[in-house]
Amino acid sequence: MTTVSEPFQGTSSPDGSPASGPGTTGAGAIRVQGVSKAFGRGEGAVVALDRISLEVPTGGFVALVGASGCGKSTLLNLLAGLDTPTRGDVAVEGRTALMFQEAALFPWLTVAQNVSLALKLRKVPKRQRPAMVDELLDTVHLADFADKRPHELSGGMRQRVAIARAFAQDADTLLMDEPFGALDAMTRDLLHDELERLWVERGFTCLFVTHNVREAVRLADRVEVLSSRPGRVAAGFDVPFDRPRRIEDPDVSGLAGEITVRLREEVRRHATDH
Repeated sequence: MTTVSEPFQGTSSPDGSPASGPGTTGAGAIRVQGVSKAFGRGEGAVVALDRISLEVPTGGFVALVGASGCGKSTLLNLLAGLDTPTRGDVAVEGRTALMFQEAALFPWLTVAQNVSLALKLRKVPKRQRPAMVDELLDTVHLADFADKRPHELSGGMRQRVAIARAFAQDADTLLMDEPFGALDAMTRDLLHDELERLWVERGFTCLFVTHNVREAVRLADRVEVLSSRPGRVAAGFDVPFDRPRRIEDPDVSGLAGEITVRLREEVRRHATDH
């Protein structure tokens, strides 16, 4: 079993520079330094992120929460290399995989073929792929569904295929953009367990975006709160509770309540400023 790193303790200061304090190492798997992102030019430009700095240690699990439009998805796109910052620096160690709210599987391919495609893009020799696909599907408990197509699976099963596909990319870092947001509560709870199990076994780094504060506390070692647009790191909360956790645990509910109060303050501040 892989031992994960201690959670990052610092957050960013109001000017966007990393805060000093325990755990501020400058050597995390994900490093964001003074990043701003604007869409458009001149007076009509929309600033999505403003001087944001944060760090996720190697093997760490950090969740981002914030109101709609605060730049969470924009930040993931920058980290995944799908866009570039207007200013500042982003760095991600190793291979990176990005998971969306929708599994985004190719509907004309079987489960096995969807996973195998990621191996092909990695240039894994064709003769090696079947055994690797079998292993990956077994990891997410879908070995019996290799020949099914996406429309034959439940939403939770499709997301498990997406997780297997991410692992097929040999990802060191997994960026997750509300991957369970469209699922029912029971399925989401099962996938929480599945994701946590795989994270502990494989030791990958995870940055998890969600609107669900309890989900963030359930899964993460640290929760970063982003301000309303433009997105800044407004506050950070360490999650000190032992694993495994349940989303209904009193400790989880209590900390989620504290974070929700901070989020409401940000929403009110944004409404007052505008």
